[in-house]
Amino acid sequence: MAGDLQDVDVVYLDYNASAPLRPEALEATLSALRSVGNASSMHHPGRDAATRVDAARRSLADLLHCTPGEIIFTSGATEANNLALRAGYARGGLLVTTAAEHLAVVETARTVTSEQPGSLLILPVDRDGTVDLEPLGAALDNQRVALVSLMLANNETGVLTDLAPVCKAAHEVGALVHTDATQFVGRLPLDLGELDVDLLSLSAHKFGGPQGVGALFVRRGTPLPHRPLLVGGGHERGWRAGTLNVAGITGLGAAAQAARQHLADEVARVSALRDALEAALTAEIGDCWINGARVPRLPGVTSITFPGLPADAVLAAMPQVAASDGSACSSGAPSPSHVLLAMGHSRDDADSTVRFSLGHATTERDIERAAAAAIDAVRHVRSVMAATTEP
Repeated sequence: MAGDLQDVDVVYLDYNASAPLRPEALEATLSALRSVGNASSMHHPGRDAATRVDAARRSLADLLHCTPGEIIFTSGATEANNLALRAGYARGGLLVTTAAEHLAVVETARTVTSEQPGSLLILPVDRDGTVDLEPLGAALDNQRVALVSLMLANNETGVLTDLAPVCKAAHEVGALVHTDATQFVGRLPLDLGELDVDLLSLSAHKFGGPQGVGALFVRRGTPLPHRPLLVGGGHERGWRAGTLNVAGITGLGAAAQAARQHLADEVARVSALRDALEAALTAEIGDCWINGARVPRLPGVTSITFPGLPADAVLAAMPQVAASDGSACSSGAPSPSHVLLAMGHSRDDADSTVRFSLGHATTERDIERAAAAAIDAVRHVRSVMAATTEP
């Protein structure tokens, strides 16, 4: 494991919640923190800060295959999603998203359309988590659609969405396309010269950068009304007022550069590790299944349901493994995963699902330890529950 994770005896498999800082990002962030200067100031320290920001913008643009001028820095993907949906919906017309989106999209969509009943179309997903595009086609044919927002990779299951046909159909009728690519960026190759989305959200801490910083890609020439969430000075071309988070942005840039450099090797290695984990669990634990296993998924994500076993009990029985029973952004909420419910799972099955997510610092030893711990935990919880149900 990387960084401080070596100091504790825990296998960290919760990258979809937050990935460990890459060493390059840690070094760059600390270097920026040791400096002083507002990136908007004209004196030498200010120009030094601006240089760091410019370099980070170029590094992120290189990872995304876009131009630096198409990037707006934000506090993270939630803010970027809010910016994208509010501005896109302001064009007038229908806002389209899916039932399995991250709540940063779902709740924003509901909020911005709340005063216009019927202006929000939520697409269903099937048992594998694949989006049903038929209602979208009907909407594009018969109504004015302002914005379509579909995530590239689901944060709970890792299921991927093919956006190429969506972009083609939407653009033919003048609709814009936004994607929440928070879990995709830095984990699979992404070329915005080929993927014709108009808007894209991301967060640095999902691919090894610091928490609290992200970005919104806005394709040059996109007809988008200005709807900033924060107003004040003219930062980020008027899209986000406020002093730039130089240290966070610098760390984001370093993480983007490192992810781009190691991407091919990481994809292959993490895919193999994920497959090994799934093979070990399914071989040793009867009556369980992998959600989304029949469709393309992110290389480092497995969502596994142990029917009848509460996920929180399984997690508590393996304290040496850091995994999740759903989105960390919703932890503590009494309701089960809205993603799994949208896929047609029962509430009980949704409450019995554990997500393991791997990444750049995961090792073979981590997977061996995690698999052994999970198998023991499931067997323990099963035996306890069987004993409590005996007459």
